[in-house]
Order: sequence, then structure tokens, then C-alpha cells
Amino acid sequence: MSPSKKPLFAFFGTPHFGVVVLNALEKNGLLPALVITAPDKPRGRGQALSPSPTKEWALARGIDVLTPTTLKDEQFVAELGNSDWDVFVVAAYGSLIPKTILDIPRCGSLNVHPSLLPKFRGPSPALSAILRDERVTGVTIMQMNEKMDAGPVVAQAKVELLPAQAGEEEAPGRSGWPPKGAMFEDLLATEGGNLLAEILPEWLAGKVTPEPQDEKAATYTRKFTDQDALVDLAGDARAQLLKIRAFDHGPRAYFMTPDGKRVIITDAEIREGKLEILKVIPEGKKEIPFKTYLESRE
Repeated sequence: MSPSKKPLFAFFGTPHFGVVVLNALEKNGLLPALVITAPDKPRGRGQALSPSPTKEWALARGIDVLTPTTLKDEQFVAELGNSDWDVFVVAAYGSLIPKTILDIPRCGSLNVHPSLLPKFRGPSPALSAILRDERVTGVTIMQMNEKMDAGPVVAQAKVELLPAQAGEEEAPGRSGWPPKGAMFEDLLATEGGNLLAEILPEWLAGKVTPEPQDEKAATYTRKFTDQDALVDLAGDARAQLLKIRAFDHGPRAYFMTPDGKRVIITDAEIREGKLEILKVIPEGKKEIPFKTYLESRE
């Protein structure tokens, strides 16, 4: 493929992470010809069927969208095979993609993963990095195979955040360590999209040799539950702060009152070695300073 020709690629992705990757690709002049994402799901109080974030992104740009209920559907696989794809790009699709699909494009399928593989394989690498207090992480572009996040590495880029000063994380466009979970995922998604855009021409020209991962060094993450976001107000201050920063969206960090009420913690910091909660959302109410919350319970 000549350097001036835009690659013909399809994008597999579902949540907001995929949208941020797509935004980065778009800024680099790359748009998918097709987006494959999860089917519409009930959301909100009314449980109305709503499209995934990546489907909304694609429709806003007039890009075709497919929402298969299963990737093993023969008609779906046949439809994908009707185009002469250069590559498939995957970013948080949400399901393992079978080899019958991964092998369709001329140059295979590439995944944008927000960690330095083989570390932090699985569904929650960014939040896991925060919880484990690992400031040096990054993004990986990986050639996909049938095993989860186990394919050879095409490119990597390190991301390191310096420790934040008090209040620094609130500055627009800036964040120190530990960051808030949503911000950190967006940062890694943007870095991943930019790295993919940078390496893609060389990959399509056959100038990149992927490096196998060291299986012995592999570590794994899991999907977090509501119970993981429960903060122990009497626990280790650093561990609780990391939990509060990581779980700022789905699930959200919280503690339970003696009378069984849930209180979401939206902001906190460590002062003189102790965890200091700054802002909370009491059950059924709006965000207020923690000091105001305590006064209301006296």
C-alpha cells in the first residue's frame, strides 16, 4: 500500500475507551470504514435501549455500524469477508474475537491495550495500575491471536505521571499521580490511538516485526465489582486513596454508614499521613463537602 493511500480498516470497540481511541485516530487522519460494536442495551432509569458510545460516534460521522449478537454468526463473518480489508483495529470490544475474523484482513488485527504487556492483561489494566500504585505504565499495540491479550507486541509507549501536589489533580488538562480512573483511561486511550496511527503505515508496509510476549512475566486483571469499591475509613490511608481515585465511575468509591446508607466519596487526599475526605455524595443527594456532611449528622 502506498504511503498516500488511507488504510481500509474496520474498528471493533464498545465503551467510551473505544471512542477516545477513535478520536485520536481521527485527529491523525484515520477513519474506519466500518464499526463493529455490542448490540444496544437498556440504560438509565427508564431502561430504554441505547446504542454503545462507539456506535453513537460512528453514526454521527455517517460510518456504517454492525452490532452482532455473536461473532460466530456465519452471515456476519461472510459479510466482513466481502471487503478487501487492510487491517482490523480492536479497542475494548468486550468479547474474544475468533480466529476466523482476526485472519480476514490482509495484515491481520491489531489491539490497543492500556498497559505494557504482558503486564496487566485483561479487562481493567488502567484501574489495576492505580490500585497497585504503579506510576510507570503505558500502552501496547498488539497483533491479536485467539488468546486474551497474548499476541506479539507491535509497539509500546511508556506513560509516567509524576506525584501530584495538593490540589494539582484539579488543574484543567493536568493530573498527577495517583490520577482519577476515568482521566487515566482517557489518557491511555489517547496515547494508544496516537501510537497506532504512528506505527500503522510501517505495519501495513511489512516493516515491523512483532515481538512475542514473555508468558512468564504475564499478570492479569479482572472486572471489578461494587464490593471492590468499598472504602475502609480505618484502613491504610494510601490504599484507600488509591481506591477512591481509581473508582470514580462504574463502580464508585463509597463507605457505608452505621444505619446502612451508602455515601459516595468523590474527592480525598492524604494530609500528615492520614486520609482526609473532601467531598461526598450522600445517598439520594447531591455532592457536598465532607465537612458539611459530618455537620448534618451531628
